[in-house]
Parts: sequence; structure tokens; C-alpha cells
Amino acid sequence: MYTKNFVNPCPDWATALLNGFSQVLLLRNPLCGLCCLLAILLTAPALVGGALLGALAGLLTAQRRGYDRADRQAGLYCYNGVLVGILISAVLPWSAILAPLIIAAGGLSSMLTHQWRKRGGKLLVAYTAPFVLLGWATLLLAEPSAVVHVEPAPLDAVLRGVGQIFLLDKPMAGLLIIVGMYFANPYAATWAVIGSMLGGGAALLAGEGQAVWMGLYGFNAALAALAFSRQRERPWVTLLAICLALTLQPLLNALPIAGLTAPFVIACWLMHVAIHLINHRRPGRLRARAQQR
Repeated sequence: MYTKNFVNPCPDWATALLNGFSQVLLLRNPLCGLCCLLAILLTAPALVGGALLGALAGLLTAQRRGYDRADRQAGLYCYNGVLVGILISAVLPWSAILAPLIIAAGGLSSMLTHQWRKRGGKLLVAYTAPFVLLGWATLLLAEPSAVVHVEPAPLDAVLRGVGQIFLLDKPMAGLLIIVGMYFANPYAATWAVIGSMLGGGAALLAGEGQAVWMGLYGFNAALAALAFSRQRERPWVTLLAICLALTLQPLLNALPIAGLTAPFVIACWLMHVAIHLINHRRPGRLRARAQQR
């Protein structure tokens, strides 16, 4: 249940917003969020306003509708707004309607996240699904972007693969985000870098030249790595999530619009369902073996 009164405001709005930036990486750490915000500010200053506006709209909507105070403070109702704000600022031309559009999309992302958290359970976790849905609607309104060509540089490609999580294509952005992740969770940060490397390597083997150097095959793999390494899960589980995200990416690239983070989201859902089925069958097998003995 929620109330439409402004009750239980967040004790620290700045922390909640910064946590929202870090939650894009599935981490909760204000310092990590600050590094992500700096990455946007220093490498794509035109997008920082949209990111902040989307995050603030998500937080205000969650507060206005009385969503759980701890979840608001953790940034769980901001991170989709961050991504939606960046995307709208990046692909739509400036106009008087742009700011209201970001506010509306950020608020809607908060409501979608809340409903997903209520109904998705532990199998269909929200992740960035609200951003994907709102992002696809945004891309349908946008003009096709020009193809950008960059020089082959393996290290830059790995950094861009991390930066592309925030739709940033500068190596410095990826570096700042990686630094932030190491502040929050060094183990998960290492896996995110590995995911970006594996994504780029797999795309290179498939002959996806410019997509590799732009980091377009790194960010979904990095997010999948983050999703299954935060609690130090078994390495093979994390590797399987990375491989599944990379397998899904070419399929979603066939869509008439960009797949955004859909490969990561779907890969995680499939992993959760598979793990649930395995764990559900295991007790039955153990009981059967015990009866045989």
C-alpha cells in the first residue's frame, strides 16, 4: 500500500540520488554514484542535466506515492530515471518540451519499477527493464544517429564497454566508473571489467569491428557480470550469465531499434529461472536417493 502524502521523506536526498547513479551498476555506494556522475559531467556535460532530472523525478514520484523509505534511500527508484534522462537528452533535439518529457519519463520509470518489484518476485527482477521499455518508446521518436568510427584500441574498447552502461563512449568515462565500482565492491568491479573484455573479444571473433571498439558488446556482458558477482557467487555462474547475455545480443540487434540493456535483463531472468528450477529439483533428488538407501 502507498499513501499520496509526503510522508517519511528521505533523510539525505543527495545520498539517495548518488545511490541511484550507483544502482545503475547494481551497487549501493554514494561514492560510486559520485564517480558515475563525474563520468557524465566530464565526458558528456550536455547529458548531466537529463540524468539528474530523471533521477530526481524518480525519487520525487516514489516519495509522493509513499514507496518504502529504505528503498528510496537506496536509490532503487532513481536509477532507471538516470538512464532514461541520459537517453532522451542524447537522442532528442533540445526543445521546450524536453525537460517535461524527462520528468514524466523519470516518474513513470519509478512507478514501473515499483510495480515490477511487487509482481516480478525473485525471478523477474526489474533490473533496467523499465528503462528498456521507455527507451524503446524514445528511440521510436528519434532520428537515426550517425555512425561513429573510432580507431582500434583494445584498452579503450574495454573502458568504453563499461562506459556504455551509461551510454557514454569516452574511455575516461569508463575509467571513472570502474574506479567508482572498486570503491563499492572490488570483486564485482573486476568481474565487470572481465565481462567487458569477454564481450569485446567475442564480438571481435564474430567480425563486429567498429561495434567492438565502441564498446557496444561490452556493457551488457559487464552488467550481467555485476548481477551475478556482487554476493561472490560461484565463478561459473557469472561466466554463464556473461555468455548468455552475449548470445542474446545479436538476436536483439536484429530489432529495428537498439536493444539497449535488454540482453542483460533477459539473460538474468533466464539465469534466475534456471537456478530456481535446479534448486527446486535438488531436494526431490536427495529424498529419492535417501529412500533408495
